[in-house]
Order: sequence, then structure tokens, then C-alpha cells
Amino acid sequence: MNDDRHHPGPERDPGEEPGPGPGRRPEPDPARPSDRDPGLQPERTRLAWRRTTLAWTVAAVLAVRAALHGGASAAAVVAAALCCVLWIGFLLVAHQRIRLLASTGRPRPMPARLATAAVLCTAGMAVCATALVL
Repeated sequence: MNDDRHHPGPERDPGEEPGPGPGRRPEPDPARPSDRDPGLQPERTRLAWRRTTLAWTVAAVLAVRAALHGGASAAAVVAAALCCVLWIGFLLVAHQRIRLLASTGRPRPMPARLATAAVLCTAGMAVCATALVL
């Protein structure tokens, strides 16, 4: 009967550091950025930015439609125009982020100025949409 419970494992010298055995790949060190394999994460992020810009396009078109539907007031036209400007601003942010993702093998974090611009565009669009609905 073969009992592996009492197998001592590979023999090591007493001062030898434990590590991968022959034929085994070493464990990646998360502290070393060069060991990180991004896999498909940059592609998923790029696709998420594309979906978000598509949703923004629909929101801008609906804002223009709401402003022009049933008689266009000056305030509604201004809100719709501002929605379109914010849409263009967000498209520029998204394009820059997608370009940054594609420029290197290892994606870098989103710069703070781009993140701030995306948040401000989103908040502005929400304010304009609220003004159009009310």
C-alpha cells in the first residue's frame, strides 16, 4: 500500500531557501510590476469605455430631442447645447484613456486630470438632464 501522507518531500540543504522545484514556475511577486500579467483587462476596459461613450451619445441625442419636442424654449436649447458640449468633452476624455490603454503593454492608472474631467462631465450632464426634465 502506497501512503503519501508520510512522504518527506524533496530534500533540501538546511540553509536553502524554499522555492520552486525543478520544472515549476516561480510565484509572481505582486510588489514587482514587471511580474504582473494584465491579461485581457486592458481590452475589457477599452470596451467599457466604448460602451460608456455609446450611452453618452444616446443621452445627448435624447437631450436634444427633449429640448426640441413640443416647442423649444431658450432654456431648453441652452441645456441641450450644454449637454452636447459635455458629450464632446467626455468623448475626448474617453479617447485619451483608450489611447493610454493601447500605448503600453502594461496599462497605467488613469491620470487624475482625466478622472476629474470625466466626473465633471458626468455631473454636468446630470444637471442638464434634470433641467430638461423639470
